[in-house]
Amino acid sequence: MNMSLSKFLRSRKFLFHLALAILLIVALMFLTLQALKLYTRHGQSNPVPDFYGLTQTEAKATAQQYDLRIEIVDSLYMSEADPGVVVDQLPGAGSRVKENRTIFLTINSSRPEQVTLPQLTDISFRQARVLIENSGLEIGNISYRPSEYNDLVLEVQKDSVQLGAGQRLPKGSEIDLIVGREHGNQVTDLPNLLGLTIPEAKETLTDAMLNTGVIIYDESIISAEDSTSAMVWKQKPNPLVTATATLGSSVDLWVTVDQLKIEDATDTGF
Repeated sequence: MNMSLSKFLRSRKFLFHLALAILLIVALMFLTLQALKLYTRHGQSNPVPDFYGLTQTEAKATAQQYDLRIEIVDSLYMSEADPGVVVDQLPGAGSRVKENRTIFLTINSSRPEQVTLPQLTDISFRQARVLIENSGLEIGNISYRPSEYNDLVLEVQKDSVQLGAGQRLPKGSEIDLIVGREHGNQVTDLPNLLGLTIPEAKETLTDAMLNTGVIIYDESIISAEDSTSAMVWKQKPNPLVTATATLGSSVDLWVTVDQLKIEDATDTGF
């Protein structure tokens, strides 16, 4: 029997059927892989268009052109954008995704989020500043009034109108503070702002209890991105000439994105 089996395994008939079985297995594997590629659209993707600035109707029509879907997942308020238009998307423009992928959009709210003004009077300026920042508001101008208590917030205003705790304001609003100061203690050190961005310079001035005056952009600034990354190359008053400033006074800023101008200013001090 062993001889018969050995003879059969060496026979042409067996070898033919073995080869045929191997070919069938290979063919079946190939067809399965192709079917999987077809089902998952292997290697096929569409570019994600830029939805920024489009209305919801326009965004939906654009998505259909690219065989994509959209879903509004959030809204926020941006004063520089029109109400109801797209201000953010995920995935971002230029990404490649498969057909029927959902693109998640954030639209611009028609009105800013409202926040509650905290209790800011009869506390120190430092405490008030923390509460203002935590509530989503910003400090505008700081002015001073004679008082027996140094740095105590005496009054809160917006557009010269007195405000009280609990009032609702648009998020990001600037509020003005009137701070108490003892007579004869009306000056502060004038900070050197050269090389700082505008937000950094504003924060430094607030720390020194000074106000941001006029911001002057030079010819190198031609876009919104430039204004965001611009740095101070000149300020008035000049801290190298005037070491102190009156509390609540303003400091004017000249800003640029010209690195040579910034380096020259920081090296020479104007």
